[in-house]
Amino acid sequence: MIHFVGAGPGAVDLITVRGKKLIEEADVIIYAGSLVNPELLKYAGKDTEIYDSAKLTLDQVLGLMKAADDEKKNVVRLHTGDPSIYGAIREQMDYLDGEGIPYDTTPGVSSFCGAAAALNMEYTLPGISQSVIITRMEGRTPVPERESVEALSAHGATMVFFLSAGDIGRLVEKLISSGRHKDTPCALVYKATWDDEMKFVCTLDTLEKTALDYGINKTALIIVGETVAQTGYEKSRLYAPDFSTGYRKGQES
Repeated sequence: MIHFVGAGPGAVDLITVRGKKLIEEADVIIYAGSLVNPELLKYAGKDTEIYDSAKLTLDQVLGLMKAADDEKKNVVRLHTGDPSIYGAIREQMDYLDGEGIPYDTTPGVSSFCGAAAALNMEYTLPGISQSVIITRMEGRTPVPERESVEALSAHGATMVFFLSAGDIGRLVEKLISSGRHKDTPCALVYKATWDDEMKFVCTLDTLEKTALDYGINKTALIIVGETVAQTGYEKSRLYAPDFSTGYRKGQES
């Protein structure tokens, strides 16, 4: 059995109870060493085979899975954050489907949630933004044209950029050219929830300088939008005295 497990954003105690249990029971662990906190491997048994996929090709990872399955071993494929976001899991699952190898997925806390926690921030503030766009800027690998920074920015929603800290200057140019004002609130969160986490609230025109000043060019999330300021929002109607729900009858004024 292959278990795809979300390792969480970084802090060891933010892995799920289920994920921790699967690590403890694994015969083989293949972990994304460039991003997963290695402290999580302390939960593994003393005889567990451990492989760092940062040093492997896809074919090598799949080969390890197949060999372990042939020997009836339990495998944990440990991905950073939640496997469903930039986890490249579909290509692994397609191979397993083709080989008739069973697998399941254990979700994890994504780093975009860890970043919000670091900032004590709510992404969806009534009257400001009720949507969150999780995306990345094109780099060595492209994105569909309909999902360009400019196209998505036009919605005015809160934006969370993964995998884009290496070229913040170009990201800023794209956002401003799409209509975002240079004073748009932004946040830069480096290694959210890790011991060496850094977090900064700035504006679009100071975002690049902030990153340069602190040497941040990878392993960071960039949050753009008015919600970063956490001001000027409307209170939720759900808790208003005159708002009825299936659990509470609203009071007439």
